[in-house]
Amino acid sequence: MSRTAPSRLAAFLPYVCLLGAMVSLCAGTSLAKSLFPLVGAQGTSAYRVGFSALVLCLVWRPWRTPLAGKDLLAVVFYGAVMGAMNLCFYMAIRTIPLGLAIAIEFTGPLSLALLHARRLSHFAWIGLAVVGLALLLPLGDSSLNLDPVGVAFAAAAAVFWALYIVAGQRTGHLHGGQSVALGMLTAALIIAPFGIVAAGARLLDPTAIGLGLVVALVSSALPYSLEMVAMRGISKRSFGVMLSLEPAVGAMAGLLLLGEQLVARQWLAIAFVIAASVGATMSDQSGRRQEAPLHD
Repeated sequence: MSRTAPSRLAAFLPYVCLLGAMVSLCAGTSLAKSLFPLVGAQGTSAYRVGFSALVLCLVWRPWRTPLAGKDLLAVVFYGAVMGAMNLCFYMAIRTIPLGLAIAIEFTGPLSLALLHARRLSHFAWIGLAVVGLALLLPLGDSSLNLDPVGVAFAAAAAVFWALYIVAGQRTGHLHGGQSVALGMLTAALIIAPFGIVAAGARLLDPTAIGLGLVVALVSSALPYSLEMVAMRGISKRSFGVMLSLEPAVGAMAGLLLLGEQLVARQWLAIAFVIAASVGATMSDQSGRRQEAPLHD
């Protein structure tokens, strides 16, 4: 083996970690969907953010460093938006396929990235995303019939994802582990009542608790850890481009793990959303990655 081989492997590792993070996130979300018959989408969301908050607080012990009042309010808002985003997404995938829900939700950060569009190419990416979303509309084709309530929840998740990005930027000066741990704790406190009202005593079922813990680890702890490794070795622009593949990864996870079949037109819609996201990232002259970390 040549001396350059280890360095090549080291350079390739961050990309493997980011792909692994996306796969883990989508696999965890697929597993979460299998929990819906036991505790519902609200109960599953409560498990996910609750156990994630517990793990993150044990790891980072955010109480060791006090926060100023302004910073504490910023973290609370960050956590509230995070919780709402998670709950809306889980409510969406009750009735629409995982890949399509991610594609719809992805329009949140995409719209934020193109909010200050000035160049002609920016408007081209906006148009491409709009075409992709239009392809998801039935327009007389019964094979494309999507539950409007599920679509509405996915659209709400898109709005909350955009707000999550803004809120995350406002906490960017704080220690990452502390802000994420406190944010997830806030999300858990907000989402837990929804889960308790919807699922009640079913949340105490040992099988459901075990699956909920696995969901939290696979869809939060593992992908966030892999993402942190990836961010150290990937440029911000490349990170955004790779992250744009998440709707396709979600569609594949839905197909392989949940048996969610998509028609050709829906795959084409996902491809258009991905192309728009890649294009928007590549045309960002500032070189910033889209602030759209793994989330659901």
